[in-house]
Formats: sequence, structure tokens, C-alpha cells
Amino acid sequence: MKSKEEVYRTLNELGIRNINNIFYNLTTPALYEQAIRRREAMIALDGPLMVRTGQHTGRSPNDKFIVDEPTSTEKIWWGKVNKKIDDKSFYRIYGKMLAYIQNKDLYIQDLYAGHDPAYKLPIRVITETAWHSLFARNMFVVPESDEEVAVHTPEFTVIQMPSLQADPETDNTNSPVFVVVNFGRKLVLIGGTSYAGEIKKSIFTIMNYLLPIKGVMSMHCSANVGEQGDVAVLFGLSGTGKTTLSADPTRKLIGDDEHGWSDKGIFNFEGGCYAKVIRLSKEAEPDIYRCTRMFGTILENVAMDTDSRVLDLNEDSLTENTRAAYPISFIKNTEPGGMADHPKNIIMLTADAFGVLPPIAKLSPEQAMYHFLSGYTAKVAGTEKGVTEPKATFSTCFGAPFMALHPSVYAELLGKKIEQYKSGCWLINTGWSGGPYGVGSRIKIKYTRAMLNAALNGELDDVEMFEDPIFGLNIPKTFKNVPPEILNPRNTWGNPDKYDETAKKLALMFHKNFEEFKADVSEKIRNAGPRYRE
Repeated sequence: MKSKEEVYRTLNELGIRNINNIFYNLTTPALYEQAIRRREAMIALDGPLMVRTGQHTGRSPNDKFIVDEPTSTEKIWWGKVNKKIDDKSFYRIYGKMLAYIQNKDLYIQDLYAGHDPAYKLPIRVITETAWHSLFARNMFVVPESDEEVAVHTPEFTVIQMPSLQADPETDNTNSPVFVVVNFGRKLVLIGGTSYAGEIKKSIFTIMNYLLPIKGVMSMHCSANVGEQGDVAVLFGLSGTGKTTLSADPTRKLIGDDEHGWSDKGIFNFEGGCYAKVIRLSKEAEPDIYRCTRMFGTILENVAMDTDSRVLDLNEDSLTENTRAAYPISFIKNTEPGGMADHPKNIIMLTADAFGVLPPIAKLSPEQAMYHFLSGYTAKVAGTEKGVTEPKATFSTCFGAPFMALHPSVYAELLGKKIEQYKSGCWLINTGWSGGPYGVGSRIKIKYTRAMLNAALNGELDDVEMFEDPIFGLNIPKTFKNVPPEILNPRNTWGNPDKYDETAKKLALMFHKNFEEFKADVSEKIRNAGPRYRE
């Protein structure tokens, strides 16, 4: 374990001085005691720690900035996602933070991002609350011994002070909230928000910047491994079933959200899970449900009866984005080392609320690249103000908000890996069939699992396929344990002409979205999208 003098010395190097108490690498029970003593949290029945994040119950993408500085500016994908903030504004905010910290208690965790010893990143997370310190301890890789802690030297530091707000007029921010990443100073500054996910995703952004430069593919995906050592990677945006489908009792979970793909195989960036728990079903997701009843789990914005301390996972008055943060070891069937072989199969998940994509399709390598760059899913009516019909959402690489480099960098890496390791690629629609949202019905999870398992087990390798004329996707003609009529989505619509109209509409959305990538990809990839063109 580091001495207090050593910790103070490293804090002084950051300009952090005149602090009150340091709570360094506290364990889970000790952080519980601190959080309760400081009235940051309550304890629910069976032991989870209940916290509220206040006004901000999700990420603030418009308040995230990357410092425009010499070491990184030529590499960053500047634009709507990665917004610039100048060096002068960064140091103004940093100065305010250093002044704010004086005479405060600080909670410090020295941790790692990444399980692969060759690529793991030593990080330090400094917070003003005990529960955020526990969040960091749950989410990242904890050193295994005091000896390891003693030699831990942080390469990146996250300083999170939720009660400190920016002044948009003088600090060049969009609001009092700020998440500022400085690759040159190897610092992340977070303020104005208590939403813990900002800590997690800022480290993901850093890994997405560092690893591709070393030839390692960084991915926003879940991953699991079968009994024969066959690895599956599942890409997908929120609501597509990425977490649910990767939690399979017959396969070991490697991780549920963030991974790297090196020359040795897959490795998890994290040591924990951050699962959405709104209306969580004990029957459909027993592992995650059990975690919401465990000591050590943090429950963000989940409702609870304050007398009985009984949870209500169906209550959404605070937010739909209720979350549970817990160590991955809380899941029964996991790969303990967080590493496995190269993926045998790559799954791209979409929840198509238009109801026109097939429930499963085999992708060529070029189609896989096209759909990876597209990152398509669809929001349903009612999820956002003004959304009255399905709304197409394209998030490149299935994680645009966290991709620091140009999407073509990640796509090129993925293409090389697929070619080198001969990974099979599949598109699975977990959304609607028989019509759009409000008319059709969502594809049953038992059918989706049957199709996913068949793809992973090799049962579809020699099955006869037919090509969809609008999207150009290869669809199995028959399927064991799945009604044949749902395989061709056009057959599930009462009005086939209406299907054609809707499918063509979505095809044109794909083409319009892909315009920004056309100059950076090969002709084969450009032509791998929908067949229909206006």
C-alpha cells in the first residue's frame, strides 16, 4: 500500500493542495460506512446502496469536450461528437477545481482499465463523495494486492466534483455541467453532474483514443465464450438487448459493455457491469435481478419504500435510466480473467421499430463494415418529446459518443481482424415484426435466443439462404424452433405494399447517413448497403 506521504506528493504534482482528509483505496464496507455517515445514500433490503443523482440522470453529451492541444489535435475526429475546448478555458476550469478542492475530503481509488496485462491502463479516480468512489471501484479492475497498489502509477487521472459548476460565459461551456478530457495533461475534469456514468465513459473515451494507435480494436460491445472456447462479440446500442443476450447460462460472460481485440484475443476493459434495471424481470434476467439485491451493488435513481426498504424496479418517476453498478464477479457464470480467444462470431444488434429488417441475416465482411459504420437502431414513439413514430438512430461504430478517432480507424481495424481470424458476422433484429411499433409486435426473446444460439453453434453454416431485394441481406429460409413466416419480414405484414414503402424509406435513410463515410471506405463497402436506391 502507498504511504500517505506518497499519495500527498502525487496530488501536489497535480496542484491539489490544502486538502482535509484523504480516503485512499477504501474497501466496499468502508465506503458504505462513509456514504451513510455523510448522508449520501441509504441501504435497501438485502444490502444494495441507494443513491440519487439529482437533476442529471444520464450522460450530458452536449457538455463533453476534448482539449484542443498539440499532442492529440491531429488525431481527434472533431465535429458534433468531439467538441473542442481551448487550452485557456481548460486551465480556467482546472484552476476553479483546484480552488474548490481545498479544505475538502477526497476519496481516491487507484485502479486499472483493461484486463490484458499488455494494454491495461493504470488510472486514478478522485471524487468528493464516497459513493462515486465505490462506483469506480465496482466498475474498473481493482489491484489484487497491497504490493500491486504500491507500484501503481496512474497514467490518467479523473477528478470528479459534482458540486462544482462551470460558468458558461467565462468557461466556454454549454452549461454548468462539464466533462473535459485533456489527452496532453492526461486528465479528465468532471463537474456539475452526479451521474456516475460520466466517469465510466470518460475512461472508455481514453481507451478508444489510445488502443487503436497500438493496433488494438476498441469496441462498445458485450462478449461471452462457449464451452468449446468459441467467443461471441455483440455490438448494439441501448435497448437492443446487448446485455440481456450476452447473459447466457450456457456461456461465460467476459463483459457486458467495453472490450479490446488484440493479437491475443478479446479482453474486457472493466471489472464491473452498469446495467439498466427499469422494469427488470426476475424471470427474463435472473442474474442481473439477483445483483440488485446484493451488498456492494449501487442502485442509481431506483425507487424504494423508505420504511420497508423494499425496491420497486418498475417505478420510473425519476428516470427511465435507472442503473445498477456491481462487480462482474456478482454474475455467476463469468470468465474470471476477463480475457478469451478471438471471436468466432460477431453479432450486430438492432431494434428496428419500423418492423422491416429480418430477425437474422448473414453478413459478408463488407456488409459487416457497412453496418458497423452505420450503427443503426430505431427509437420508438414516446421515448422522446415530439417522437410520434419510429425514428431512425445512427451511431457510428455502435458508440459514436465515445469514439475519439475517425470512424474509419475503427472500421479498418475491425475489417482486418475479421479477415485475419475468419469471424462470422450476423445482423440480428430484436425489434418489431408484422408492422412498425404500435402496429406490429416485438420479436419474442425466445425466438431471438434460438436464432442467436443457432448462429453461434454453427447450425446456420450450411442452411439455404435467400436475398432480401431491398436491403440485400442473406436470410435463412428455414429455422428450427422459429416460425418460418417471421424470417421474411414482408410476409408478416398484413399489407405487403405498405411494407415495401416503409422498407424503402429506411433504405434511403441508410444511404443518406452513409454519405459522410463514402470517401473513406472501399467501393465494395460503399456498395454493401441496401440494394434499393431512389
